Amino acid sequence: MTLLSHPTPLRFAARDHIAVTGRNLRRMLRSPDALLMGLALPVLLLVLFVYVFGGAIDTGTDYLNYVVPGIVLLSASFGAAQTAVAVASDMHRGIVDRFRSMPIARSAVLTGHVVASLVRNLASTVVVFVVAALMGFRPDAGLLEWVAGVGVIALFVLAISAVSAALGMLAGNEEAASGFTFFLLFLPYVSSAFVPPETMPAWLRGFAEHQPVTPVIETVRGLLTGTAIGSSAIVAVVWCAGFTGIGLVAATALFRQRTAR
Repeated sequence: MTLLSHPTPLRFAARDHIAVTGRNLRRMLRSPDALLMGLALPVLLLVLFVYVFGGAIDTGTDYLNYVVPGIVLLSASFGAAQTAVAVASDMHRGIVDRFRSMPIARSAVLTGHVVASLVRNLASTVVVFVVAALMGFRPDAGLLEWVAGVGVIALFVLAISAVSAALGMLAGNEEAASGFTFFLLFLPYVSSAFVPPETMPAWLRGFAEHQPVTPVIETVRGLLTGTAIGSSAIVAVVWCAGFTGIGLVAATALFRQRTAR
């Protein structure tokens, strides 16, 4: 039995989680190219969709206000790919074996990646909102609406990060982990992120309206712009909670399987 499997008091477990999360955040800062891409890519996409495609897309409202929530969730999907790659890297470069020889909480290895992903993606969200404000984004949200909107975004980031951690555990190497997240990157494009689903072909509209990303986008958009939300908020929370639970359970099971020997 390894030291990693020994039970630890709650305060020591919390210390371990904070330490591993800090390690992952420092690792991000030491990769300036990946950090820059994670912050710059959402801004470039925002500029592209607003100034290149926006004039040709009729959403019934100002396109900048329409597209900002979609860009925020798309950037979270790109950030999820980095989480999967980071988990796969740790599993194949020996750091987990080193952790197993130390008296740290087993769960800290995975939750450290998920929490670090949450912090990184929330930072990217702030950058998107700041740039959008400079471009003319003027939401009608009050303080409570902003808090609720950021909370929904955080739930989505947590869900997609948990799933990405499981995919990183499942992948054979970093390249495979990046490939496994393709579907996560694809989902925002086939949603209400950039165009209303009713403008899509009938066979695609059904998928766009009932896939997980659309209710999250509609909830955030409604909170920020003052439009009706309807049942989107409940559906969004259910989707996020479900994916978070599935991702964490799967990642934990795979981690135990791969570190049992």
